[in-house]
Amino acid sequence: MPSVKITPFKKVLIANRGEIALRVIRTLKEMGIASVAVYSEADRSSLHVRMADEAVCIGAARSAESYLNIDALITAAKITGADAVHPGYGFLSENADFAEAVTKARMTFIGPTAVAIRLLGVKSKAREIAVKGGVAVTPGSNGVVGQNYREVARKIGFPIMIKATLGGGGKGMRACLTEKDLDRMLKTAQAEAKANFGDDRVYFEKLVLNPRHIEVQVAADNYGNAVAFAERDCSMQRRHQKLLEESPSPFVTPTVRKKLQEAAVKLIKAAKYRGVGTVEFLMAPNKEFYFMEVNTRLQVEHPITEAVCGQDLVKMQIEIAQGQPLHITQAQAGVVHCHAIEHRINAEDSDHHFTPCPGTIEEWVPAGGLGVRVDSHMYTGYTIPTYYDSLIAKLIVTAESREALLARSSRALGEFVVRGVKTTIPFHQKIVTHPEFIAGNTDTGLIERMLAEQKNESKK
Repeated sequence: MPSVKITPFKKVLIANRGEIALRVIRTLKEMGIASVAVYSEADRSSLHVRMADEAVCIGAARSAESYLNIDALITAAKITGADAVHPGYGFLSENADFAEAVTKARMTFIGPTAVAIRLLGVKSKAREIAVKGGVAVTPGSNGVVGQNYREVARKIGFPIMIKATLGGGGKGMRACLTEKDLDRMLKTAQAEAKANFGDDRVYFEKLVLNPRHIEVQVAADNYGNAVAFAERDCSMQRRHQKLLEESPSPFVTPTVRKKLQEAAVKLIKAAKYRGVGTVEFLMAPNKEFYFMEVNTRLQVEHPITEAVCGQDLVKMQIEIAQGQPLHITQAQAGVVHCHAIEHRINAEDSDHHFTPCPGTIEEWVPAGGLGVRVDSHMYTGYTIPTYYDSLIAKLIVTAESREALLARSSRALGEFVVRGVKTTIPFHQKIVTHPEFIAGNTDTGLIERMLAEQKNESKK
């Protein structure tokens, strides 16, 4: 191993808001590192602002004028004397220009290098790395499609998935079942990609029917060491947006888990990755899996991996950024200590197309008890802004078995009280008591089937 150079941080600026900013602040406090919060004018009363050692207003309510303003964030870090920046998730967390700007300002970006972000952020390039690393990928265009797009699609074979080369979160993504739909779906995907990411390039992949969305948390240091943790099953999603995540997956066997972990480590080593990240796979009903993409940041659902593996992933991120080698081996990382579920509690009306429901929290009584953790920046009297994501809490439940986990989740959801705004808690209650979910039949189409059932019931 090369010589180890450790540079301890004294102060870290968190370039984010709400729940994830609060999550990072808590680990920084435990590590004895001072924290700097940033906030928009709409977030003056947010809990992360109160909890940080210092706080700086960086602009108006709109993200483009605050949380996406690189100059404002760098200025805030400089004037407060921060020596590192944690990007959280979302916003600029996977923005190579931001990582580069932090480094140029002589601060440490707590995440991968700008080179790695650029390399893995372009999904078609990430596929190329996977292929070179010997990791299975779905048949696809192996790069951006051009004028010969129809010929490429025919060679892959329908159905296909059209995906934006840049971005994520289900934006610029369309399923094309037959050739007659190709032109229409292509134009729609390109327009959405252009609107969301400023780039209308797309690529094609073979569409795997009834797949499971399985992802593997990874961590890699500066010295060539890398580990992969037990998988997370993220199949419970609507319109490519995750509602609930579970670890370990009820569908994955120990043998398949080992193969997933080996594939994930191969890929991040091939990309010379540093930091914490996630390798995402599509898994077919026969348990064959294919590389999908890499998220070069902390995931929303990281707490269930923390529960299952017994590690603080935020602390691990910071330690790696300080130059410390990984303190765990693959054998330790691969141990499954318990079963865990994360329920994403959104301020949305699940009875009416999951319409966002911003407003004032009149009463906030989070669930508690054994095996229950709530990550949130909410409190009674807090007003949810209209400008940002509708996530208001993450309910993380753990238990010694999956059966006990579902019973505990049902209990915790039942005692979680939120008044003043509608939330997705009632829908999560339906999920954990649904026969298919209980049986572990959690493919990416289950939520839509549940919604269809709900619609049919309402007609009777």
